[in-house]
Amino acid sequence: MRKRKNIPVALTIAGSDSGGGAGIQADLKTFASLGVHGASAVTCITAQNPKRVLAIEPCKPAIVRAQLDAVFSELSPAAVKTGMLYSAAIIRVVIDFVTSSRRVLPLVVDPVMISTSGAPLLQTPAIRLLKSHLLPLAALVTPNLDEAAILARRKLKSVEDMRWAAGEIYQRFGCAALIKGGHLRNSKDAVDIFFDGRNELLLKAPFVKGARTHGTGCTYSAAVTAFLSRGEPLPKAVARAKEYISQAIAQSQTVGKHSALNSFWKG
Repeated sequence: MRKRKNIPVALTIAGSDSGGGAGIQADLKTFASLGVHGASAVTCITAQNPKRVLAIEPCKPAIVRAQLDAVFSELSPAAVKTGMLYSAAIIRVVIDFVTSSRRVLPLVVDPVMISTSGAPLLQTPAIRLLKSHLLPLAALVTPNLDEAAILARRKLKSVEDMRWAAGEIYQRFGCAALIKGGHLRNSKDAVDIFFDGRNELLLKAPFVKGARTHGTGCTYSAAVTAFLSRGEPLPKAVARAKEYISQAIAQSQTVGKHSALNSFWKG
């Protein structure tokens, strides 16, 4: 009788994207493509497509907690990521669950604040709670330039600014930071900075002309989470995730009227 292969489990706590390009859908595709079983706790239902977010319906905190209890009672995730949390009430559920858990797991926080189209995805009171209580529990936070500016309280206009911000976020919140510089102006490359208090990585990939970035942040942080669940140390997980997202962009495909990340480029 063939022995079944035991694969690691990763959990995403995030919103649902009806267009399939970001959020829970992007995370689960990424987990699957990297050989990881994806579990999920849905925080919000969104009506969106690659162009815009039309509506947001947050889930009740009790059902978010019930999903977490259900997953952890049987599936034993090896790593967890958060995406769109939306409200302070939902963030409190995540904080309470993490702090009361007997297991210490790597937590990757993608601080989803604003959609690519400009729609607000995190309420103002929730931002304060994320900074004061959730980030200190995280192994890694993965802000884009706008989100990093909020966390570090300064606009970032250069790679040196990004290096400063990564150090500032580490000092302020006690977690490693991966600053994503994909929107950095006048740069020939997509440059990201990782800092964990000891290791600093400058991660570069050429810009791909004409490629849209809907779902890039979700996919990138999900890839880090997948590699962590496979036992990779954090710096190596980040470096491998950078390679993964760069190829997903470079080998993007067309879906309807839009380009879409190719999460299964390895296959």
